[in-house]
Amino acid sequence: MALRFIGIDPNTGTGESPTVWFDESMNELIIQGWKPGSELETECAAFEVPGHASGIPDHEAVVRVPARMVPILREACDAAERAELR
Repeated sequence: MALRFIGIDPNTGTGESPTVWFDESMNELIIQGWKPGSELETECAAFEVPGHASGIPDHEAVVRVPARMVPILREACDAAERAELR
């Protein structure tokens, strides 16, 4: 695994650190965020997407990141896109 740090929540304080990395070997974004409350997780699990089963598979998770991290997420997406072009 070749993780490249992209950014951390600019309002990070002690005990809170939503973070974004780019895994160069897998060409994947890695996102650390807050665990959602059970109400949000239930809502996400119930959301129906055509062609997909409802629910959240055991090997997947829902995380929350603040909207102020959009520039960091955009940078991570750009890194992933550049990697695909190589």
